[in-house]
Amino acid sequence: MNEAGDTGVTALQRGGGLAAWRQIADALAAEIRSGAVAAGTQLPAESALAARFGVNRHTVRRALGVLAEDGLVRTTQGKGSFVEQGPIPYPIGPRTRFSEIVSRTGREAWGDLIGASTMPAGPDWAEALEIVPGTPILELHTMHRADGAPISTARTCLPLPRFAGFDAAYAASGSITRAYAGFGVADYTRLSTRIGARPASPEEAERLDIAPGRSLIILSSVNVDRDGQRIQATRSLFAADRVELVVE
Repeated sequence: MNEAGDTGVTALQRGGGLAAWRQIADALAAEIRSGAVAAGTQLPAESALAARFGVNRHTVRRALGVLAEDGLVRTTQGKGSFVEQGPIPYPIGPRTRFSEIVSRTGREAWGDLIGASTMPAGPDWAEALEIVPGTPILELHTMHRADGAPISTARTCLPLPRFAGFDAAYAASGSITRAYAGFGVADYTRLSTRIGARPASPEEAERLDIAPGRSLIILSSVNVDRDGQRIQATRSLFAADRVELVVE
């Protein structure tokens, strides 16, 4: 192999009825599935692939789009295309911890705070947290990554005033569990989890670096502290190709 994603296969069949973009997609897919291009590897730039196959960048871009739809690569704007890693076994049990789950697979886990706001609890969030509708809650929008690849995005609500400032603690630590430690919550458990699925919207697909219309797993969960007090209600959207749920 001359460079990542280049096994020397460059010849395309012309006039054989199979479009050039399809041939390129098939050639790259074969290299990925055979292990010639390892999981997590960054593919050559579109210009390099265009030179390799003797086509224009638009043709290469279409081939990469097909590979993204098939869940073989992810394309990050400004960074390039990467071979998808295998799905992460994701246990759903009494102590579901994103950081611990990802770390056990040998990958680096991190959470990014996208935004935070104080708002009155609507009926659904109030029911989940067992508070009166209209009670102030802290809402977090977060992104969770494994080795830099987005795995899920979430909307999390916590009761106030108990968790005032939790957004800053989360932004600094990159972990719900580590942020809780600063608020005297040494341990917490999962009270309930509801699982659903649907196609990703264009905005969700862009955020998770997946092709539009790819499947999302939706987890709606409630966590409680050691005293049984409800401290967190979360609605997470997982890229379905990147996790394998294990219900314990």
